Amino acid sequence: MAALYDHAADLVRIIYDRRIDGPPVLNTRTSFPNSGKFIAAWREIRAEALGVAANIRSVPRFHEIMREQADISANDGRDWRMFILKAYGVASPRNMAACPVLASVVAASPDVLSASISFLAPGKRVPSHRGPFRGVLRFYLALSMPLTPDGRPGAVLTVAGREYRLSDGECLLWDDTYPHSVRNDSEEVRIVLLLDIWRRDMPLDMVLFSRMLMTIVRWGIRFRGLT
Repeated sequence: MAALYDHAADLVRIIYDRRIDGPPVLNTRTSFPNSGKFIAAWREIRAEALGVAANIRSVPRFHEIMREQADISANDGRDWRMFILKAYGVASPRNMAACPVLASVVAASPDVLSASISFLAPGKRVPSHRGPFRGVLRFYLALSMPLTPDGRPGAVLTVAGREYRLSDGECLLWDDTYPHSVRNDSEEVRIVLLLDIWRRDMPLDMVLFSRMLMTIVRWGIRFRGLT
């Protein structure tokens, strides 16, 4: 199953790479105008995320949700847990109810296809990888960023060879089809909000292709009960 997923992802990347070109990191305000709503509410969203973290063992590891991602989630024995509120348009009513502020902002942002709270254990390394869908962009909002002894943000996101250290309340919008990795160099759990955003200004054929892919992904999510 993992091999089939990898082959399909490679094919999808080739199609997108031939039709859409763009930088690894994009301007948040222009490419995701509703980002301001999430930034304005980040403290309330953090409070909800910390509430989820209080029962962290009930939050599944990423490879328990999607076994095809075991090579980046179960690679080092340290946890990468994902609390999914919405996955490509399929909402989890229970998880939405647990985070009402975040759920309300997501509901008011039609460009948001997926919304998850990511918990990265101390010392966790997520190796370099690429996402398959250039039709979506990844929004990363730091909610609870631990610090290193010298006071720097303890988790490092590397996109296309460049490192980013974000403090609480800071965000980044990037194209996850570029190689990217993350590591938590601190002694505490790193908590961030991850959103998948519909990419604007795509050629018509890629809009149609992306909608077709999203439909197929939604069928898979419902079939496997991932939310």
